[in-house]
Amino acid sequence: MRTHSKLTGLALLASGALALTGCASDGGAAGASDDTLSIGISQIVQHPALDATREGFKQAFADAGYVEGEDVSFDEQNAQGEQATATTIAAKFQTDGVDLVLAIATPTAQAAAQSIADIPVLFTAVTEPAEAGLVDSWEKPGGNVTGTSDLNPVEQQLELVTKVVPDAKTVGIVYSSGEVNSEVQVELAKEAADELGLTIKEATVTNSSEVAQATESLGDVDAIYIPTDNRVTEGLEAVVQIAEQKQIPLFGAEGGQVERGAIATYGIDYTELGYQTGKMAIEILENGADPAEMPVETLDELSLIVNPAAAERQGVTLPEDLVADADQTIE
Repeated sequence: MRTHSKLTGLALLASGALALTGCASDGGAAGASDDTLSIGISQIVQHPALDATREGFKQAFADAGYVEGEDVSFDEQNAQGEQATATTIAAKFQTDGVDLVLAIATPTAQAAAQSIADIPVLFTAVTEPAEAGLVDSWEKPGGNVTGTSDLNPVEQQLELVTKVVPDAKTVGIVYSSGEVNSEVQVELAKEAADELGLTIKEATVTNSSEVAQATESLGDVDAIYIPTDNRVTEGLEAVVQIAEQKQIPLFGAEGGQVERGAIATYGIDYTELGYQTGKMAIEILENGADPAEMPVETLDELSLIVNPAAAERQGVTLPEDLVADADQTIE
């Protein structure tokens, strides 16, 4: 069993209030001893990329010698895509007095930042934390909130469209009008499209049940691009079905989307992103690192992920050199 001082890293954030931590919570903190760290995890929806960040985060603790149930307890909650539920979860973590909160995706991070003032909050799978109002700046977050960004290489992802569909003129994008992270990616896509001679056609949703209708509304486009949008990714199978029916190549922004039927992407490893966030958490809890002074981190390594079978179902053949250069090929 790992030995540690539970409040070492928390003293910078109202140590008097946090000395009362160790309260019960639904996900396993109940009955935890005073020496057990309690960490609240709030996830906006369940899908592979976000699940991977959660597991990567927990693995960082395991690799650092923490035994779940003995040294650390995780209270894992899912908001099921509802912002009101995310706010309720954040308020519960504040009331329970957990030692640290992990917020997975922008909506849950915003809920945590608004509800929690005296507990460290780390976010992950957030595209633009400054635009989302989570930090003062990437370099100097300035409060109790910091974390890791999954800002993806939108320009490189759109360049894939031109490599696979050289005659493409119009690219349709389906995204959630309520997600700041998606709005940022759409603006980046528009900038990249200008340089690549492409036109962007937008369709928005407010929940995952609208994904099919929004995709149909794109009409006659040469390709479809899906950003790291939580609601659209939740309903991705509807987009894949339409892409196959209409023979429109579908490009993703992360590997999980390619595994589920998009044909290619340059993306990050979400397990690694969560792991990196876990290492930041350990720095706070063990070494007294101050979130206000911890810059937002990103992953530098990108992977080219391709799905030749999905491409064939959508009426195109991936170039041989692209498949040869791929870091991962979905069989």
